[in-house]
Amino acid sequence: MLTLLAGLGLMFSLIVAVGAQNVYVLRQGLRREHVLPVVLICAASDAALVLAGTAGLGYLVKTLPWLIVVARWAGAISLVLYGILAARRAWRSGGEALIADGADSPADGPAGLPSAVAGTATLTRTAPLAPVILATLAFTWLNPNVYLDTVLLIGSIAATHGDQRWLFAAGAITASVVWFFGLGYGARHLGRWLRTPRAWRILDTGIAVLLVAMGIGLVLPVFFG
Repeated sequence: MLTLLAGLGLMFSLIVAVGAQNVYVLRQGLRREHVLPVVLICAASDAALVLAGTAGLGYLVKTLPWLIVVARWAGAISLVLYGILAARRAWRSGGEALIADGADSPADGPAGLPSAVAGTATLTRTAPLAPVILATLAFTWLNPNVYLDTVLLIGSIAATHGDQRWLFAAGAITASVVWFFGLGYGARHLGRWLRTPRAWRILDTGIAVLLVAMGIGLVLPVFFG
């Protein structure tokens, strides 16, 4: 049990931070758009990486440091591109808003937006599933930190638990599942503050700045060590 809790605690300490993946999951949760596929992909990806690290893939990454360099550049490019897309959404925002559950809204929403109906939330536009899945995979697998955290760090620490390393891995995986489902489905409670296009414009602007800054931050160690 102590080994399981150790894995749980370590994963929470690594995953509960502002990052591109968490920001994306939060945004999808706020939009109530394809939340289940997004959180399942994130949790399943973490599980696969934790299991790979526990099985010994962490040693491969440690002996081939160029893999991290490649992932660093791929992740930086991906973050900047998605940051540009977020800035474009903020600039061209035209009527996208969320009508939250229980919100004090008129029968007909502003600017012709549909109103909330019997515990549902409606968006004026819903992105297709395929681009959402691709974006989720990019934010997950093109982030070099995820390999450092799950494969290398958790894998190496799991190895110190000997025969109980799989219990340690189970704890880490449990933490990931709890975090992503909580983030994705808990975000909807923020909906009352994001009912207007202006609120979403502000949110997307913040996301754009954060993603571009993180993308630049990823490659700075390449130049400055």
